[in-house]
Amino acid sequence: MEFECQASIDVTENQARIENSVPKDIVVSKHKFDFSSPSEILSSVVAQELPCGDDDVLHGFRRSIIDLPPALISEILNCLDPKELGVVSCVSTVLNRLAAENPVWKEVYCERWGLPLVLHPSAGVVALSDEKNWKELFVEREFRSRTFLGRYSIDVLYGHKEAVRTVFLLASAKLIFTSGYDSVVQMWAMESCLSIASSRSLGCTIRAVSADSKLLVAGGTDGFIQCWRAVEGLPHLFDLKDSTSEFRLWEHVGPITCLALDPTKIYSGSWDMTIRVWDRSSLKCLQVLSHGDWVWSLVPQGTTIAAASGSDVYVWDARRGTLLNVIAQAHAGNVYALARSHTGDLLFTGGEDGAIHMFEMGNTDSSKIASWVAHSGPVYSLAFEFPWLVSSSGDGKMALIDVRKLLRLAKRAKCSSRARKMVESSIVEPPQRMLHGFGPDLFAVDIGADRIVCGGEEGVVRIWNFSEALEKERRVRALRGMRSEQRMHRRKIQAEMGSKSGRAGQCLVAASKNSVNADRNGVWHSKRGVSGKLKA
Repeated sequence: MEFECQASIDVTENQARIENSVPKDIVVSKHKFDFSSPSEILSSVVAQELPCGDDDVLHGFRRSIIDLPPALISEILNCLDPKELGVVSCVSTVLNRLAAENPVWKEVYCERWGLPLVLHPSAGVVALSDEKNWKELFVEREFRSRTFLGRYSIDVLYGHKEAVRTVFLLASAKLIFTSGYDSVVQMWAMESCLSIASSRSLGCTIRAVSADSKLLVAGGTDGFIQCWRAVEGLPHLFDLKDSTSEFRLWEHVGPITCLALDPTKIYSGSWDMTIRVWDRSSLKCLQVLSHGDWVWSLVPQGTTIAAASGSDVYVWDARRGTLLNVIAQAHAGNVYALARSHTGDLLFTGGEDGAIHMFEMGNTDSSKIASWVAHSGPVYSLAFEFPWLVSSSGDGKMALIDVRKLLRLAKRAKCSSRARKMVESSIVEPPQRMLHGFGPDLFAVDIGADRIVCGGEEGVVRIWNFSEALEKERRVRALRGMRSEQRMHRRKIQAEMGSKSGRAGQCLVAASKNSVNADRNGVWHSKRGVSGKLKA
């Protein structure tokens, strides 16, 4: 510590001498940089060497940002986003190591997708994945998100006798749950697309299903919530035929239209115009949230609950049960579907008018970012996995929308009047991809694990599998890497050959100079004279 203080004092005393030797485009004392992003500042500072004075402390050293303490460099890197971190990591090995260990990767990953969970079949529990570091996890997940623009295969699941009203994809366990008008809950294996088990007839239309690694819930028109506990050691978690793991909850006086789970609570919405919040341990109703119309959809996230009731969207405080915000007349007609980002700051709504709206949520207010009219029929269901929003509609189509560009535009709108006008006028691109079903009225959709699952009026479940596009993209990346290595190898050989030819040229120039100088000594002059006589 004393050495660092003494060094700083010595540098301060010689600051005037050092500043005079520093180029004008890198002003150390005033910190003036003419770059558009932090990554360009870091790249430029590393690329340019700061000359040193004759002081003993600085003698023999070239100053750059990598000479700073690693903790200070890490604090600087915390100001960058993942894209800028990737640029900076290419500058030097030191920055590459520090950028890979930066906590920004974990923060952004959890904001977009939550914690990476994997299922241990032997224990029947879900735990955090610790096989890779956060940078590798982020790069892999970002890479996987591109596959939804690639090729796909369609798998068709037969088992329901009537229309399918609800689908749920439990990606951590690779399970799919479906139900509908035939009153039976079906459980499917996501990889093999085979039926694992089916429940007994529940005696009513099942309009909602939700699940996690410990609990499966289904709700229908009779007002009951049918529940199954996970069986320890069972690879597919739930035994739908075992009555000992089955129980019911009942307090709604109307059909149940939507269900959701979090680690401690169960959320249910009904046409009785209420949302009920249940405690998972005591199985008692903790709160009743009343609305002015039928509740069609709900999405809890963090400490808030978003609910679609009639043509309005309600936002509730989940802890106190108080109303925080109401988005009145969100659609022309009923709001049928809701989806939220993992942090809850983005809310997507789909309605009877065929439109999809995107809202940015605040503590007590909201602002519309964009709107799409992607369908000619009502939007029945929405699902979101960053950056893709997928919708299913009564027109028999599904729309895939990438929201990344809109988020960048919304950020620029805070400081740019032109971008603000574009956001206010809702000038957005159309959906990046439209997937066509094989019949009308696609009632339910879900997304995850490189797949899109959809069910509708025809009574079958279809899975759009994009894992083939993922494998193809991996092969393309491997081939691109091999070509890059070959290109670098060729450049290295060319550089070596160029350096050799350059040395040969330098030898010729040196020889010619030596011949001119030696001519004055008379040694080479006499030889040239002899050669001249011989020629004569």
